[in-house]
Amino acid sequence: MTIQWFPGHMAKARRQVTEQLKLIDVVIELVDARLPASSRNPMIDEIIAHKPRLVVLNKADMADERLTRKWIAYFEQKGFKAISINAQAGQGMKEITAACKELVKEKFDRMIAKGVNPRAVRALIVGIPNVGKSTLINKIAKKNIAKTGDRPGVTTAQQWIKVGKELELLDTPGILWPKFEDELVGLRLATSGAIKDAILNLQDVAVYALRFLSAHYPEKLKERYNLTHLSEDIVELFDDIGKRRGCLLSGGIIDYDKTAEIVLRELRAGKLGRITFEEPNEYAEIEA
Repeated sequence: MTIQWFPGHMAKARRQVTEQLKLIDVVIELVDARLPASSRNPMIDEIIAHKPRLVVLNKADMADERLTRKWIAYFEQKGFKAISINAQAGQGMKEITAACKELVKEKFDRMIAKGVNPRAVRALIVGIPNVGKSTLINKIAKKNIAKTGDRPGVTTAQQWIKVGKELELLDTPGILWPKFEDELVGLRLATSGAIKDAILNLQDVAVYALRFLSAHYPEKLKERYNLTHLSEDIVELFDDIGKRRGCLLSGGIIDYDKTAEIVLRELRAGKLGRITFEEPNEYAEIEA
């Protein structure tokens, strides 16, 4: 399954980010803690390579805690400051401001030495759609400024937001890349809800999700759907879950579309518990 999705406003967003960089002190790169590598846009490295960067792993409450710690260590080994947060609950907001101030300390110290009065840190927030940028901005600014939604592509324009006297944030629309060369990256993003369901075959996405869960989180899968065992045959597994959820057509035939929709909806809502879809060692091996 090859996923291609590059709406016009995303191409425009990339140009706008490039144009605004000269005003920026630090870049806050927001990623999904459940898929910290797949939810990073590789184009961001090209665009903001020279700016200090804070990698923020959002939705940490939905991710496997053990792997979140590994991912933070991975990003810090690459030279980025990294923290985990739960923007929905407002957890980790103070750490973001503190980390941004830490990253620009040398620059601001030089400004002060030259007689320039201290000002607010200017931070650019970047991230793919549906990773939680608008929710983060509203929580950190303590008011509803940015539009939020549970579907990708809600933010469509840039805006500056003041956070007290210490921080100014520039929000940007989510930027996806034109084509996912790695099919696995596309499937992981689709599973998390980062890509609009309307352009996907949900059965394909659910097949990936169920195979992954069977291999890495079998007990959580069995517990959620009250299964005594997990069939290695994906059709039988669909059948078992469909029966448990009453996804039946006339004649007792399993409604696979409805079954796929239920699995993905419950997975995205955290009903199966804390799940992380990738480990740092996968990417460390590739980079090596």
